[in-house]
Amino acid sequence: MFDDDIPDITGDDNLREPAPRLSPLLRLWILRLLMGMNCHRKFVRSRDFADDDIAAALGLRKFISPLTDSFDRKSVVAELAARHRGAEAKRASTRPPAILARNIKRLAKMLELTPGDCRVLEFALLISNEEILDSACDWLGHSLTTTRVIRALSRILDMPADRVAESLSPQGLLSRSGILSINRNGGGTVRSKLDLLSSAFADRMLASDADPIDLLRGTVALASDPELELADFGHLGASLDILQPYLRLALSEGRRGVNIFLHGPPGTGKSQLARRLARELRSDLFEVSSEDEDGDPVEGERRLRAYRAAQTLLSKRRSLILFDEVEDVFNDGSEFFGRKSTAQTRKAWMNRMLEDAPVPTFWLSNSIASVDPAFVRRFDMVIEVPIPPRTQRQRIVERACGDLVGAECVARISESDRLSPAVVSRATSVVRSMGKTLDAAGAERALEHMIGNTLEAQGHARLIRHDPNRLPSAYDLAFLNPDADIRAIAHGLKEARSGRLCLYGPPGTGKTAFGHWLAQQLDVPLQVRRASDLLSPYIGMTEKNLARAFRDAEQDGALLMIDEIDSFLRDRKEAQRPWEVTQVNEMLTQMEAFPGIFIASTNLMEGLDPAALRRFDAKVRLDYLQPDQAVALFRTHCQELGFGVPDPAHEAAVARLGHLAPGDFAALMRQNRFRPIGSASQLLDLLGAEIALKGGCRRPIGFVH
Repeated sequence: MFDDDIPDITGDDNLREPAPRLSPLLRLWILRLLMGMNCHRKFVRSRDFADDDIAAALGLRKFISPLTDSFDRKSVVAELAARHRGAEAKRASTRPPAILARNIKRLAKMLELTPGDCRVLEFALLISNEEILDSACDWLGHSLTTTRVIRALSRILDMPADRVAESLSPQGLLSRSGILSINRNGGGTVRSKLDLLSSAFADRMLASDADPIDLLRGTVALASDPELELADFGHLGASLDILQPYLRLALSEGRRGVNIFLHGPPGTGKSQLARRLARELRSDLFEVSSEDEDGDPVEGERRLRAYRAAQTLLSKRRSLILFDEVEDVFNDGSEFFGRKSTAQTRKAWMNRMLEDAPVPTFWLSNSIASVDPAFVRRFDMVIEVPIPPRTQRQRIVERACGDLVGAECVARISESDRLSPAVVSRATSVVRSMGKTLDAAGAERALEHMIGNTLEAQGHARLIRHDPNRLPSAYDLAFLNPDADIRAIAHGLKEARSGRLCLYGPPGTGKTAFGHWLAQQLDVPLQVRRASDLLSPYIGMTEKNLARAFRDAEQDGALLMIDEIDSFLRDRKEAQRPWEVTQVNEMLTQMEAFPGIFIASTNLMEGLDPAALRRFDAKVRLDYLQPDQAVALFRTHCQELGFGVPDPAHEAAVARLGHLAPGDFAALMRQNRFRPIGSASQLLDLLGAEIALKGGCRRPIGFVH
């Protein structure tokens, strides 16, 4: 019998604390470490122990000063050797803690672990949680190589070194599952070299009977409920018509290697789409965490470990996995410093995982440009999730805050073609939190203000409360001066619902307004793009912006109007730079492929590419108003301003002005909001000033006010 449990009868307060308790398994391991690997030379010093707690736990309390005045090192080592022999004699009945044994047995069955894998995993879990074992292993050194750690485990666990190496190899089941691997980067202590999935994983394995979800806590979490409906993704209809039945089949048949890549700007609803699809498919969705339980960011390599573990532990469950912010893995390298990304350094493994993973996975990114094409081709489907088209945006805004704001506010918010669902959701939650402190008008102002701020911070235009291009109340085709029958053209476009029209002529002659009018007649959305919206200083981006404009209009069923089309259709023979040609080519390609109605407008018809001109079904010049049109429009605005029928002398003066355009009248009506026009005479003066600014005509002569 060893005197492990001899009660402390001394009066020394420092020795009244009970000795740390050691399970038979920990005792055996520490004794093997001390006597089998000669660590007793560091533990037993000439006059005392290097660690009194370990000495007390091993039953060597009687040798601890001040219980003894004489410390005989030889006697202490002899007793250690005797205790080691006794522990080895009982090794066949030595077992890990019951809870740990049950959890490892459960994992072994799930992962098909070998007995050697289980023993290595037991040690890694216990050294992570048992400070006394960790401290004892420190006597092996603090700069251990992988080979020395494997040799140490071989002695401590009484296993052949090649079996330990096999369990800890990158091809081993423990490493492939992500649960345990050996850190091969430099030296370290035994504990630091044994890299578990997470500290929370070790805690749960030792605390209680754990199911796979408990073991993944802190690295993978059950996704929250979706906030968007499937109808909010109507603009992805063609892709979803394929994706939904494919995922349903993959889940029912246990298809392996199912990977879906969703990309698009932040806040467009990529994660919401994944959550909604999981709900529709009656499947759990688990998200790989991008931060740990303390809120600190998780690096890409550890996120991949969590993904591997989730693939293993969830393989028998009807589940989907969501890996958001894949830039952490696919784009965390540095071309400048020649450092490859996490995925590229593990390219073969990544490819195998993508091709053989048992749990279907959504991979989410803000840009597909961050992913190596070699990986892209291994995704079953690659789906862009853009900003929703206007009809979808209006649906989302209406459901999010339609009870807080009026229909006009919903329409104004929905007009922004850079508005993502996440921006609407965030701003709405703030307004709702303020409750009754805001009336209806205040809620509208607050909502539009916050959304505008966010859009501006993202580099986009703020919401427009008063659209300067909104169709004037007095708009009438009779006030246009085209060189073709524009009514007949409008009727033909309304019937065909397809066509390419080029409107050209001086500024203000009604080109953009005609686009607004035609969209109203067709009862379709209008998407107006200006050169400043599409041109980019980066090579290739202008072409991408053009393609996106046409694609967005097609998805929304909208009439697309591009102003200042001369910026994109200059004669290629005059091009001085390669991208000037590619921009023209892209525009022509998109025009031909667009199935809806496309209107191009320009003030400069000269110098356009001849091939571009041939692509238009009709080219209509809108010129300055004829004298009788100018008089009729003057009369209309006088009545709208409350001046009644103007004096014939005023009308005669208007007829002599020349170079008048509908846009001149529209500009003065906007000005009237903040500087009211007091009389027909003043309106005439202001029209004359507009003409003078154009340099196209003198002020009226011979008219006295």
